[in-house]
Amino acid sequence: MILINYPDKSQWADILKRPVMNTESLFDTVRTVIGRVKAEGDRAVLDYEEQFDKVRLQALAVSAAELDEAEALISPELKDAIRLAKANIETFHAAQRFEGRKVETQPGVTCWQKAVPIEKVGLYIPGGTAPLFSTVLMLAVPAKIAGCGEIVLCTPPGRDGKVHPAVLFAARVAGVDRIFKAGGIQAVAAMAYGTESVPRVYKIFGPGNQYVTAAKQLVSLRDVAIDMPAGPSEVEVLADATANPAFVAADLLSQAEHGVDSQAVLVTISEALQQAVKAEVERQLALLSRKEIAARSLENSKLILVRDMDEALALTNAYAPEHLIVETADYLSVAARVVNAGSVFLGSLSPESAGDYASGTNHTLPTNGYARAYSGVSLDSFIRKITFQEITPEGIRRIGPAIETMAANEHLDAHKNAVTLRLAAIKQES
Repeated sequence: MILINYPDKSQWADILKRPVMNTESLFDTVRTVIGRVKAEGDRAVLDYEEQFDKVRLQALAVSAAELDEAEALISPELKDAIRLAKANIETFHAAQRFEGRKVETQPGVTCWQKAVPIEKVGLYIPGGTAPLFSTVLMLAVPAKIAGCGEIVLCTPPGRDGKVHPAVLFAARVAGVDRIFKAGGIQAVAAMAYGTESVPRVYKIFGPGNQYVTAAKQLVSLRDVAIDMPAGPSEVEVLADATANPAFVAADLLSQAEHGVDSQAVLVTISEALQQAVKAEVERQLALLSRKEIAARSLENSKLILVRDMDEALALTNAYAPEHLIVETADYLSVAARVVNAGSVFLGSLSPESAGDYASGTNHTLPTNGYARAYSGVSLDSFIRKITFQEITPEGIRRIGPAIETMAANEHLDAHKNAVTLRLAAIKQES
């Protein structure tokens, strides 16, 4: 990891750069795949599965027999862990239910909102080096609570033509309606436009590699909504001299093992901690099964020493990390000053892993500094809010003249006339 001591504020922008992922360079390839899936449906998806995932499939849909087989393959311990995580995620997200109330903005003018679920949602679950069955829970559980009518999941199969059993079990537990063996660009295109097998959805959720990211960006331009902009995953640990260096190193490495383009950052006011964490990272790295991936990720990662907590917080809010772990003596008062972060973990016993799996919060979060403007996935991600208004004769008399004046000054005569006619009719009736 790169050690940086007392950087000047003018250096922050360079220090806090993420690993570059230029998805625009992939757009030509992505457009080609999307265009063929739109035109040829299942046939194109099956062909691309053979080309990209090296598997020849007879059908895209996962059968009930495959779901039963997967459940039989899962250990009781993992089943219990998945069910516990599902229950906690359900509890946390159920508490986010929207309760609209009617507001009388003027006598006779009543306005309110109603929460309506998105009818059809698509969940993308990556394959690759780790089966992300936890992400199935993070996306499907709130979709189910929201009341989405159809929850579709796409995930790439292995070369044996099967989906990882933990992914299938999590999907069944969480209430996914239909599961398809499709990965990458072709999966995103299938959900965005529909095929003979895969239903068209109205919003697509889920992480993926740079091709999936580029595909989501392109289909979202005019055809389907997506959860949020996405980039490589990241963590920052904000710590003082009281932090446990072994814990901090473990937190940094748990992020680093996600992928070679992940980033882990320590911001501390203690030089002794900085040095101890560096040594602990090297010691723990050697013990990891994914140490090659983590080691490459650490090339993008930094141990930053600053002068005081004010500077540490300013640097943190400038970085806007996806995950922020606050390991300081007064972590509650420090956390109160955090304004840019996706998800915050407080104290020495709250590792990022808790949010990744089983505390109940969602792990689908804004990366690449988007935490300045975006929230992570929540129950709100799966609903729309429709506004209603009801105006009585008294109400239109009260606000009508203001509407007429404003419309006239915007030179929108038809807008003005829509009110003028009603005011005249009310006057005539009375």
